Amino acid sequence: MYGVSCPNGGRMAHGKVTITVDEYSSNPTQAFTHYNINQSRFQPPHVHMVDPIPYDTPKPAGHTRFVFVSDTHSRTDGIQMPYGDVLLHMGDFTELGLPSEVKKFNDWLGGLPYEFKVVIAGNHELTFDKDFMAELVKQDYYRFPSVSKLKPEDFDNVQSLLTNCVYLQDSDVTIKGFRIYGTPWTPWFNGWGFNLPRGQSLLDKWNLVPEGIDILMTHGPPLGFRDWVPKELQRVGCVELLNTVQKRVRPKLHAFGGIHEGYGIMTDGYTTFINASTCTVSFQPTNPPIVFDLPNPSSS
Repeated sequence: MYGVSCPNGGRMAHGKVTITVDEYSSNPTQAFTHYNINQSRFQPPHVHMVDPIPYDTPKPAGHTRFVFVSDTHSRTDGIQMPYGDVLLHMGDFTELGLPSEVKKFNDWLGGLPYEFKVVIAGNHELTFDKDFMAELVKQDYYRFPSVSKLKPEDFDNVQSLLTNCVYLQDSDVTIKGFRIYGTPWTPWFNGWGFNLPRGQSLLDKWNLVPEGIDILMTHGPPLGFRDWVPKELQRVGCVELLNTVQKRVRPKLHAFGGIHEGYGIMTDGYTTFINASTCTVSFQPTNPPIVFDLPNPSSS
């Protein structure tokens, strides 16, 4: 497909933006530096931190209150959940995706008062990734003994254990007029579930996200937004995900987790980016759930 070149890995063709693999795709830290120096792409005033709203803030009339959590890793017992209308969980709700863990998580969801609950998988939900499981049982050494011991009938339909939420996997749902799309894929990291190489493999997944989405749920961050890993002094967000969010899909909210160190909220002046990782880098579930109010879509 030919078209007019857009900067930063995009092309215009017949008014539709096509995202292409970014030249810095494989090195997000270098990508961040390049775009920051040459285009001020991550600089104020547009890009800045956002303070979370206190839980006791009254919800404005004509708004829906969303509650965001992620990376709870089977450690939900002590989490104080705030008032809200819709709960969104961006994955890693288990340690390994064991059916017993999924049931426990589903029971926790069932006890929460939200009108709607939407969940995606993360790289720790190994059993939800059918290709991963097919490869795992072929291996003669067992990295994940408790998962390797499972019989196919134990996990073939593991997502059906999530009876107390809407489960999204490269799919969308409309709730209270908001279109919400959820996808679990992340850049390859130590060979966990839903891992894909940076570049075209991940871009193929991001290309499935339709335009007109209000809230995008991914497990991991885009480049430059709550994706800094201090211990490694590296950015780890996906460049193609950032380009997809900023240049093509342009959701009101992009919610994710995955990088526990990145907990917090930022905006680029149009999209609000929320890293709602509940667990810290030491896997303590002490980062509070994040609430965010969005004006209800007009019925037109």
